Amino acid sequence: MLSDWLDRQQAALPAVWVAAVREREGIALPALAAPVIELLDRLRADAEVQLAALLHLSPELRALHTPERAKAAPGLELLLDGLRAAEQVWSLHAQRESRGSAEGLRRLLLAIIRDLRVVLILLAEHLARLRAAGKAPREEQMALAQLAVDIHAPLANRLGIWQLKWELEDLAFRYLQPETYQRIARLLDEKRGDRERFIEEAKRRIRKLLADEGIDADVAGRPKHIYSIWKKMQRKGVPFSELYDVRAVRVLVNDIADCYAALGLVHQLWAPIPSEFDDYIAQPKGNDYRSLHTAVVGPEGRNLEVQIRTREMHEHAELGVAAHWRYKEGGKGEASFERKVAWMRQLLDSRDGDEESEAGLLAGFSTELIEDRVYLLTPRGEVVDLPKGATVLDFAYAVHTEVGHRCRGAKVNGRIVPLDFQPGSGDRVEIITGKTGEPRRDWLLPANGFLATGRARDKVRAWFHKLDRARNLQAGRELLEKELRKIAMLQADLAPVLEKFHLASLEELHVALALGDIGPSQVSRALHDHAQAQNAAPAAPTRAAPRKARKEDGSRFTVEGVGNLLVQLARCCQPVPGDAIVGYLTQGRGVSVHRQGCVAVERLIAAKPERALPVNWGRVAGSRYEVNVLIRAYDRKWLLKDLTNLIAQAEINILGMNSQVDPTRGLAEVRVALNVNDFQQLSELLGRLNAVPGVQEARRLG
Repeated sequence: MLSDWLDRQQAALPAVWVAAVREREGIALPALAAPVIELLDRLRADAEVQLAALLHLSPELRALHTPERAKAAPGLELLLDGLRAAEQVWSLHAQRESRGSAEGLRRLLLAIIRDLRVVLILLAEHLARLRAAGKAPREEQMALAQLAVDIHAPLANRLGIWQLKWELEDLAFRYLQPETYQRIARLLDEKRGDRERFIEEAKRRIRKLLADEGIDADVAGRPKHIYSIWKKMQRKGVPFSELYDVRAVRVLVNDIADCYAALGLVHQLWAPIPSEFDDYIAQPKGNDYRSLHTAVVGPEGRNLEVQIRTREMHEHAELGVAAHWRYKEGGKGEASFERKVAWMRQLLDSRDGDEESEAGLLAGFSTELIEDRVYLLTPRGEVVDLPKGATVLDFAYAVHTEVGHRCRGAKVNGRIVPLDFQPGSGDRVEIITGKTGEPRRDWLLPANGFLATGRARDKVRAWFHKLDRARNLQAGRELLEKELRKIAMLQADLAPVLEKFHLASLEELHVALALGDIGPSQVSRALHDHAQAQNAAPAAPTRAAPRKARKEDGSRFTVEGVGNLLVQLARCCQPVPGDAIVGYLTQGRGVSVHRQGCVAVERLIAAKPERALPVNWGRVAGSRYEVNVLIRAYDRKWLLKDLTNLIAQAEINILGMNSQVDPTRGLAEVRVALNVNDFQQLSELLGRLNAVPGVQEARRLG
C-alpha cells in the first residue's frame, strides 16, 4: 500500500521525504492507514496532509521525522504539531466530568491548531476508527462514539462535509443507543422493498418529465440516515410513519435556472406540501449549503421529498470546505489561500450548533478574522474561554465570582505567576485562594494591568458597592491623596474635577474613587486639562502687552506670553508640559517658570506681586524635561533591576539615580532624575512604578 501511495504522490513531495519513505516502503502499515488515506483522497487532501496522517499512524514512519527533513517540509511540521495538540484535547475529553464543556473543547482544539488542514486528518482518522470498532470492547465503543458526537460530527457539520457527518453520526448513534438504532433500522428494513419500488417509479416519472422539457438531469434515490431520522422524530414529535423524507429523491442539473425549472415541473406533476419547502439557493446555510428542498404528495398518494441542486452544489454538499480547498502552491503568503483559511476558521469557530443560526458566515468570507480568544483549562480539565490579553485574575472571576474575590495567587502549568500574568491557549491555570473574599481596590486601576475584562471589573466594583459608606469614603480619600501626592498636587483645587464628573461634593468623589467608577489617574488628568485650558485662554499681562515669545538658544522648550527675556524652568518644582505654570520675573536671570502651587514662587509673588507673569506652554517637537521621582519600596533582590527595566520599557532616559536602605525597617528609598516628554508620560510611569511588587509609593518630587 505504501509503495502505491508513494508512486502517486512523489511528484508533490520534497525529494528528501520521497527517498526516506522509499527506504521503508516494505513495512507493514497499521490497519487504519488504508481507510484513512482513502477518506483523505475523497476529501481532496494534498500529499503533505496524507503524509502527515501516515506519520501520525505509523511509529516506524514517524521515526523518519528528523530536524533536517522537517526543514524541507515546514508545512508538515505544522500538521504534526496540530495532531499532537489534538491528542491533548482527546485526553481532556476523556477526563472531563461534565458534558457541558464539549463546545469549549471544540474551540480549544481550533485555537491550538496552527494549520487547519489538520481537521481533515482528524475527521478521517476518527471515522476509520469508528468503522473498525464493531468488535471492540463496549467501553472503547462508547468513548469513540461520544468523542464523535462532541467534537468530530459538529466540526464536519460546520464544514459542510456531509458524507463524513452522516456516517460519524450514524456510527456514534449505533454505539450510544443500540436499541433505538436497531428499532429504526428494522422499520426501514420492513418497508425496504415497497419503498424501493415507490422510489423507482418516482425517479422514472421525474426523469421522463425533465427530458421532455430538454433539461439534462441525474435523478437518484437519496439514502436516509438513521440518526437524522431519529432526530427529526424527536424534534417534530411524530412517529416514523409520518416523516416526509423517508422516501426521497435527488435531482442534479446543470445550472440554477434549471433548478427552478425542475422545481416548477415537479410541482406540476404532484401537489406540493406548502410547509415543507425550503430555498437554500436564495438563502444558503452558514456553511454554504445550497439546494431546493420540497415535499410533495407523490405516486399512490404517498409523501415524497425531492431535493434539487446543481452538480457543483452537490459536490460542495458532499465535501463542504474540502470541495473548494486549494493546495499551497504559492506558499503561506498566497492571498486566496489565506482567505479560505480565514473562512474555514470562522466556520469552525461558530458558537451555535444550530445550522440556521450560522447563516451570514459566508458573507464574511473575505473580511477580517474572528476576534482573538484564549482557551484556558481548570485543574479539572474544563475549558474557560476569555478574550486574548486576559489575566489569571480574569480567569479566577470567570470560574466563579467568589474564586475571584478570594484569589491571592495563581499557578500556570504548575509555576507560580503574578496576578497580571496573561496565560495562553491550552495553559492549565490553578487559582490560590484565601479563606475570605476581599478584593483589592488597585485591581480596578487600568495602569496596574490586573483585570482586562469588563465582566471581572464589574464583579469587583459590585463587591465594593456592598461596603458601608464610611469605609468607601475613607478608602476613596486615601486613593485621592495618594494620587495627588504622586503628582505633587496635594493643594490642588478639586472643583474642576467635580464639575467634569458631575459630582455634587468631595464626598461623592471619594466614594466614586473607592468603587472604581472613577480612576485616580482620571482625576489627575482632569486637573491638568483644566490648568492647560486656563493657560490657553487670553490673559491680561501685568506689564506690557505680550510680544512674540523668545526661545532661548539651546533650550529644549518654548514658553509663550513673554518676549525678549531669558526664560528658564525653575529647579525647585521642575514643571513639565501639562503642568499649570506661572512666571516670575527675576533680577538678572530673566523669567523663572514654576508650577502653580509651588511654595517658593507663592512666597516670592506674595512679596512682589508685580513680578508675576502669565505664561503658557508652547509646542516643540522632541523636547524632553527633567523631573525627579521618589520611590519607596521594601528592599529585595532585583528591585533596582525591575525599576530600571520598567523605566527603559517606557522609553524614558535616566539622568541620575540615588538609593539608600534603612536596614532596621527593610525599606529602600530610590531617587531618580528622569527626562520625560510631558505630564501624561510621567503620570503613566508613576502608575506602573506603583504596581511593581514591593513598591509602597512612587511620586513626583517638588
